[in-house]
Amino acid sequence: MVDMSTTLAGTVLPNPVMTASGCAANGKELNRFFPVTDLGAFVTKTVMLDPRSGRPTPRMAETSSGMLNSIGLQGPGIDAFVEHDLAWLAERGARVLVSVAGNTAEEFGEVVQRLVASPAFSCVVGVEANISCPNVANRGLVFACDPVSSEQVVRIVRTRVPEGVPVVAKLTPDVTDIVAVAEAAVRAGADGLTMINTLLGIVIDTDLLRPQLAGVTGGLSGPAVRPVAVRAVWQVVAAMREGRLPTAPVIGVGGVRTGRDALELVAAGAAAVQVGTATFNDPSAPRRVLAELEAEVARHGVDRFADLVGIAHDRMVRP
Repeated sequence: MVDMSTTLAGTVLPNPVMTASGCAANGKELNRFFPVTDLGAFVTKTVMLDPRSGRPTPRMAETSSGMLNSIGLQGPGIDAFVEHDLAWLAERGARVLVSVAGNTAEEFGEVVQRLVASPAFSCVVGVEANISCPNVANRGLVFACDPVSSEQVVRIVRTRVPEGVPVVAKLTPDVTDIVAVAEAAVRAGADGLTMINTLLGIVIDTDLLRPQLAGVTGGLSGPAVRPVAVRAVWQVVAAMREGRLPTAPVIGVGGVRTGRDALELVAAGAAAVQVGTATFNDPSAPRRVLAELEAEVARHGVDRFADLVGIAHDRMVRP
């Protein structure tokens, strides 16, 4: 038997596998394939203050090693979310990591305030601040591209979330120095980090000779981004181990389709992993990855999943 439990900022989860935000709606659809309570945590689709219809169609474009999406954070708004979706998840006994976003730093705070006021908040094991979305007040700059903007958002979210409930900042890889942004988020009060969000990309329709997505750009996800995710996790965890920024748990996400894929992120330093794009063609992927990851832990002859977190740093060949 392998102990697959993991701890995120004091919160103990029975296993380290989660969904990735936006890839499994808000639970009802995925629950038809397996109980969402099987997962360490269910990560919701990013919720904002007001209802959003999202970006125009077409919104999706396939690539040879992944996909681009340009959904535009479509959703019902926080009030409808807590009344219907969060309440449903609470009734099922799910452990929920709620992904939140806002057009401004202050709007992040308003979303969180309404979330915390919900009777269903008791099922929330953490709040994932999606600072990888555009800052409307700053000419569309993505919050997480700037350490100052990242700090502002995280500080506001942390003050609105009750003590004991972790705040996790979700970072973008589309930056020159992800360690600097991670440091700003952690010093502002983030209890953990999710890495990475999608990479910005464009697909050109070679018949019509124009961008395939109506919104022109989209977020690249899938197997192509996994090495980028592993690199980001490695760099930030290495900086933590060297004392260059405070230690905080990392959730790895990006291109995970198998247990071995998940193990790469774990060995780089991720204490938990999220499964996203793979769920679109295999709805059972999160639970399957969990079983495969458990088998990988056993194959390496250890009794606890936690013993493999960050192990690649210790085994690196040095000159």
